[in-house]
Amino acid sequence: MDEPRGRGRPRKNPAAPARWTPPEGWSRLVAWISPEEKKALKHVAVEADVSVADLVRSLASGLAEGVISHEELLGHVSRGKQVMEKIPTLFERDERFQVVDRPRAECAWVFDGAGVGTEKLDGTNVRLTVRSGRLVRVEKRRNPSKAQKQQGIVDGWYVDTDESSADDKWILAAAGNTDVSEWPDGEHPCEALGPRIQGNPLALDDHLCVPFDFQAPTVLDVPRSYQGLREFLTTLDSKFSPGHLAEGIVFHHPDGRRAKIKRKDFPRSAAAA
Repeated sequence: MDEPRGRGRPRKNPAAPARWTPPEGWSRLVAWISPEEKKALKHVAVEADVSVADLVRSLASGLAEGVISHEELLGHVSRGKQVMEKIPTLFERDERFQVVDRPRAECAWVFDGAGVGTEKLDGTNVRLTVRSGRLVRVEKRRNPSKAQKQQGIVDGWYVDTDESSADDKWILAAAGNTDVSEWPDGEHPCEALGPRIQGNPLALDDHLCVPFDFQAPTVLDVPRSYQGLREFLTTLDSKFSPGHLAEGIVFHHPDGRRAKIKRKDFPRSAAAA
């Protein structure tokens, strides 16, 4: 019985090594990618019936010929990195999962004074896609399960909402109540807020979505130390809903990096001090 043949296209001359001579002036590009990224590229390449190299080259060709602009590409890359990657907390945590006065190395830029602070809103992470001032898609964030985390999947992803699902009712209500007529075209990560979302800590009267990329409330003169932030957050009034405490602060670096700290991250006894 013959053994099943593996995937791939046989060479015209199996005895000869595969060779390809690039056109004059061409150069070779090498990049390191994760196993998951490699798998994703291969999946798309198989669907398109091309090699991974041809797939990457088609993207470069699209940029060179103006089929896709560099602004569009960078926008997708930036949004993907900023939204889906987990935002690190400023300080290390103890065995009770509360922060201690030990800054995390990747957040050193915050303590060096870089970036600006915005109010962290306590709701549900969603993504709204807008075209010509109209809402065309509503997605919600899905976080990896415990089993998936054990498999090395740590970052979340977005899935479509379902109008017939009770779980998505209030997310869709928030999206429907949000005026996007002046929003730029694109995919906008947002926080969905309102009476039926996350206990409504800001005591809002209705549901709506606040985009992270251009409407997050800026907070001035934010301290950059453990003690300073601890005390600052015990009295920080929400700019979005005056009269209610803000959940925390998200620091934004000009290059797209972010870092966060929440009032409840600190030990309860310290927060009450």
